[in-house]
Formats: sequence, structure tokens, C-alpha cells
Amino acid sequence: MPRRQGYALPIALAAGTAVLAAVAAYGTSVIVNDRSQPFGGSETHAAARNPAAPAAAAGTWVATWTGAPVSAEPNAGRGYPGSTVRNIVHTSVGGDAARITLSNLFGSAPLVIDQVGVNTRRVTFGGSPTVTIAAGRQVVSDPVVVPVAPDSDLEVTLRTPYATGAVTQHPNTHQTSYLADTRGTWSTTRWRYLTAVDVRNKTSPGAIVVIGDSLTAGTGSTTDADARWTDVLADRLRHTYGIANQGIAGNRLLIDSPRTMQGVPNLGGLSATRRFERDVLSVSGAKTVIIALGINDVQQYPQETDPRRITAGLRALTERAHARGLRVVGATLTPFQGYPSWTPESNAVRQAVNAEIRSGRIFDAYVDFDRAVRDPYAPNRILPEYDSGDRLHFNDAGYQALGHAIDLSTVDGTPKSDSF
Repeated sequence: MPRRQGYALPIALAAGTAVLAAVAAYGTSVIVNDRSQPFGGSETHAAARNPAAPAAAAGTWVATWTGAPVSAEPNAGRGYPGSTVRNIVHTSVGGDAARITLSNLFGSAPLVIDQVGVNTRRVTFGGSPTVTIAAGRQVVSDPVVVPVAPDSDLEVTLRTPYATGAVTQHPNTHQTSYLADTRGTWSTTRWRYLTAVDVRNKTSPGAIVVIGDSLTAGTGSTTDADARWTDVLADRLRHTYGIANQGIAGNRLLIDSPRTMQGVPNLGGLSATRRFERDVLSVSGAKTVIIALGINDVQQYPQETDPRRITAGLRALTERAHARGLRVVGATLTPFQGYPSWTPESNAVRQAVNAEIRSGRIFDAYVDFDRAVRDPYAPNRILPEYDSGDRLHFNDAGYQALGHAIDLSTVDGTPKSDSF
């Protein structure tokens, strides 16, 4: 899929250093740690659910972008003292004001950030340009009046003046961001510290939150092409909804990812069961949840051999979402024959999970991703024209097929009763 917007990005990048220098002129009074907010509770985005800030008076706060915190960044134990992090994110819905969420979830020390900007506008926290975030916590900025265009690139720039300890990151973003210091500027495909951008919008129905794994994160898609199936969905909805992509490569439904690198654990993130409150229920303006999980429980080691445990886990997430008044749409599990972990037994588990999803006893509605991408002559395999090359992940055409498989009417409406 071709690059659609974001043409102002080179200008924003060129202006980044000058903008941050201007920010510094406003002073650096440090905000106290009780401004930080804990993860895991509904209070995390209480202001998002019931916006009381003056900037929200003329509209509703809706997530236009999210990037779930995954782990501590390998080989970055001191952080990036004196460096400028330039996170580039792609918006879904637009608005006339913004606020951001910064995370120190996997930090090992207090995180001091002394300069923050959204495009060419400075960002404050309790009126101060400097914020200190305790280890394991996050903070939501003050509203900043800045026009945010739908379907466009947005630059969120921040500086860490001191060694910060472990860096909270989201790797494998399929989008180019930047890290700059006195020696130069380097490109990266990690988002650092930034986990959400909300916009003030007067007409949006709300946000669709997608919790998933690498197939939601976009593994196999073209970098900087915004070709994830969630991007396709945003296009089809004409950017009226916020789309909060909370996909994490390697993520599992039932257990935390066992993957490690350089001693850093959980590179596939905490299980969806553990992160559901933080990454779904606390998203600003959440209205509908799409759950696209379970394939890693089937194919990753240790492999889940009982499909009933997977379907029970999916049903439990649905009940938690219903308790918050959210509609839930689920996705069937896609084929992966030819991938090294495929066995007839694991495929039987996948098929049993899909049969229960199709029965209508788990979700309010479902989208049949399996049917959308399977080879009709070899239904346990992905269609060759959709295969990224590893028999599990999709190329841009495959993600287009997933995005177009969704009946748009399923993302609206009311939740069912839980008495299936």
C-alpha cells in the first residue's frame, strides 16, 4: 500500500532541534512523582474516560495512536543521557488538540524528561516542561493546542538529560523513528517511552482498540508504508474512529512471552490476560475491542495443547470488556503450515479454537481472518500471494486482505449479554 500522507515529516525533523531549544527557554521546574500514574488500574486514564481538563470541554479525548510498552530495551541499561528521542507515529483520527502518555513501566530508576514537543508545539506536565516519572509508572501530559491531521505522521520529541536506567520500548514498529545526540542522528524502528497520543475530537464515535500479536503489529509489512491491517481498517472507516493498535510481536494470550535477548525478558510482552486492563480498558475513548490472539499460544513453545484453555481465555477477556460496556469482535486464527513449529496436532488446536469462535459463543461478532487468507486448495496454508516468506506472517497484500475482511458494521453496536 503506498504511503498516503505525512509529507510534513522532513520539515518537522529538520525543525526538531530548534523546537527543543525553544522549549528549554520556558524553564525546567521538576514535577513531583505523585503526578505519575500507575499501570494496571482503571485510574490510569481516568481523565481520558471523564475528561475534566479545560481543553476537553469542546470535544472528547480519543486515542489516535498507541504503542503498547513491551519490555526494557536490550543494551540500553543507562538510557540515552543527553539524547533526543524522535518518535514518529501515524495517526488515525484527527483533532484540534493532543496529549501524550509517557511510560517508565520497565524502568529501573526515575526517568527525567526535560524537553517534550508534539510537532512544533511544546508539551507540559502540570504546567512544567520537565517531568519525573517513577520506575514502573506513567504520566499523561497537559493538553496542547496543536492541529493533528488524520492519516498523517506525527513527531513526538523528548530529551532525557541524565542516565535513566532501563528504557521502556516497543520494538519492531515498521516505522522509522530517530535518536539524536551531539554525534549525529540515527534511524531506529523502536518507539521509546511514548505509548499513546490522544486527540480532542468533536465528532468521532470513539476508538477501536486492537489487541494482538505480530499479525496485528504488522510483521512482514513494508516499513513506513502504513500497511498493517489496522491501517487498512482506518482507511475504510475514513478516519472517523481512532484506531489503537496494541499489537506486540510474539504476544500470547495466556502466558507471558518467554523470549529473552541479552538478559532482557518478555520481548513478546506480558500476556494479553495481564495487559488487558492497561492496553485495552484504559485507552481513551475506547468503544470496541478487536481481539486477534491465540496463534502464538498454539505455535510457540511451550505450545498450548488444550483449545478449551484458549477459548476460555478469550471468553474471559470478552467478559472484562463487557463489564466496561465495550463491544468485542474476535478474529479466527490464521494458517501456518510450513512454519517450523507447525504440527498436525497444533493445527487441530487452531481448528478447534476457530470452530468455537465461529459458533458465536465467545464474542459479540467475529471476523474470519482464516478464511480471508487461506489457500482454498491447501487450507492449512497461507495463499502464496499473501505470504511474507515464512508461512506465518503476511506481506502487504495479505494485510490488505485482513483489513478488507472486516464487516464495518461489526465494529459498531452494543455488546451482547454474557449469558451465551
